[in-house]
Amino acid sequence: MSKKRPVNLDISTISQPVTAIVSILHRATGIILFVGLIFLFYAFDVSLESQEGFDHVVDMLQNNFLAKFIIWGVVSALMYHFVAGIKHLFMDLGYFEELESGRQAAIANLVIAAVLIVLAGVWIW
Repeated sequence: MSKKRPVNLDISTISQPVTAIVSILHRATGIILFVGLIFLFYAFDVSLESQEGFDHVVDMLQNNFLAKFIIWGVVSALMYHFVAGIKHLFMDLGYFEELESGRQAAIANLVIAAVLIVLAGVWIW
């Protein structure tokens, strides 16, 4: 192995293309959804135990900022993951596989997901 090969260990200087960012975010939102299910299953379990449990969950989701923020985070991850998943389905059909069309699809993915995330925030708050 050549000892003269370039080594760049400073991650802040590496510029990722938009398609890589979209792919990384798709994987990250999948992890967020998996972890977020813990909170959703807990709220669902408490709400099904009794009428008081249901009322507690409803009150928590209406008045607790942290609960709203967690729900918004999970819904935001779901929106982004859904949009990126649809883009991947189109890619499986043979669309957006070229460099430029893939870049445009990635930008469209980010824009559509951002609009849906803002709408989810308005709906939750």
